[in-house]
Amino acid sequence: MKRPQAQVAVLQAADAQEDRRIDEVAEAAGIKPEAATRAAFELEDDGLVVVSEEAVAHYDLTDEGREYVRESLPEQDLYEAALDAGADESPVSMGDVIGAAGLDGGAVDIALSNYARKGYGTIDSGAITADPDADAGRDPEMHALEAVADGRVADADDDALDQLERRGLVDVREETVRSVRLTDDGVTALMEGVEAAETVDQLTPELLTSGEWDDVEFTEYNVEADAEDVPHGKEHILRQTANRVKDTLVGMGFQEMAGPHVDAQFWINDCLFMPQDHPARTHWDQFALSQPDEIKELPEDLVERVRSAHRDGVGPDGEGYHSPWTEEVARGLDLRGHTTSLSMRYLSGHEIGELEPPQRFFSVEKVYRNDTLDPTHLLEFFQIEGWVMAEDLSVRDLMGTFTEFYEQFGITDLEFKPHYNPYTEPSFELFGTHPETGEVVEVGNSGIFRDEVLEPLGVDCDVMAWGLSLERLLMLMYGFEDIRDVHGTLCDLELLRETEVMH
Repeated sequence: MKRPQAQVAVLQAADAQEDRRIDEVAEAAGIKPEAATRAAFELEDDGLVVVSEEAVAHYDLTDEGREYVRESLPEQDLYEAALDAGADESPVSMGDVIGAAGLDGGAVDIALSNYARKGYGTIDSGAITADPDADAGRDPEMHALEAVADGRVADADDDALDQLERRGLVDVREETVRSVRLTDDGVTALMEGVEAAETVDQLTPELLTSGEWDDVEFTEYNVEADAEDVPHGKEHILRQTANRVKDTLVGMGFQEMAGPHVDAQFWINDCLFMPQDHPARTHWDQFALSQPDEIKELPEDLVERVRSAHRDGVGPDGEGYHSPWTEEVARGLDLRGHTTSLSMRYLSGHEIGELEPPQRFFSVEKVYRNDTLDPTHLLEFFQIEGWVMAEDLSVRDLMGTFTEFYEQFGITDLEFKPHYNPYTEPSFELFGTHPETGEVVEVGNSGIFRDEVLEPLGVDCDVMAWGLSLERLLMLMYGFEDIRDVHGTLCDLELLRETEVMH
């Protein structure tokens, strides 16, 4: 029997008693792994070998994981310090225990979030207790970390390994390992004798010009054999959804806005009638710039009208905030916390000139907030901003606009909840039901701009406006439970590659 050289090499290197990995077979046969894989599938089609597949996970410690292997987990340190402070007998001050444990920065949050989860004790109202029966020295996650470090992953608990991956202490990569085993027919073929046929894998210009192509034997090409899976780039599902949102709003008669990511607090907050001593305007909620730290130019007449609205209110019955307002604060530069700064630029006429009603504008742009990371919050995300300028607008017009918009994405169970905003009255939040968890998720905020916002801008008709979260719309559409699965440094690349786009 004559066979291509690669097939003969695989037959001779394979075994009838045990599975042998194809990469080992390739090394023994002296051929490339991809050539051995192709030959193995061809031999399998002829019944001479059996090819099996197994998914193998490889675990590697991250920098943070290696640090904990050298020392200990933050929650272990917290537990030991709590025991030393007598928290196994009565509650003690959490601040004192944290200090005694030597924890600072992000390690504090890590320790606190895992302490109760592991049953080390309780944390309540600034006090901490310690369970004397807890055995922090035998922590499964610490054992799993040490097992990964020592190359003993098989000794680690599977649940602990999953938790380490969620905590970012190990990186996991999966590999499909193929193995080959001789069948009875394959053994018979070897016993009867198998010879390597002189075959050619590729038709070359030299074979064509010399005419030798007519005399050589070409290797059979198996079009059904598995090819190597090479990941390739594609448009991110979040970008696809953003483009679909834009198409939907343009189809509803809206025009797109654009503007700076870094802007003056004047445009971000002051024009929105947010007092300068409002808690949301501190560094706890916003990212301020240090170089440069202020904008050079602001429209003087608009600045004066906004200052007057803040100090004295608008109209005969208007009430200002009676709190300090300075142009120095208004000039401060921040990363925008919402894209309503674009709305202020456009409504004031500062961006594209004065606008006459009716008008409809929108943007789908990135915003930045100093939030705590969790499944529904990120430090930066995309906001769907929109507004309609027209005469005699009502809340029902706003609700109808939302209903029409979300129906385009298959979402029909919107809920509306009254809310307070400094810049809109009436105001309400929007909620949708998560398709997987059944949880009600906030998806946006909206309302009709107050006179204190519109009059300084020179707008003498109604304007209804909203800010919606693109990521939360995505969660409702596709059933994602954690924004970080699709956006940011911890996103699940395989999930993004496999998710089908909805149209």
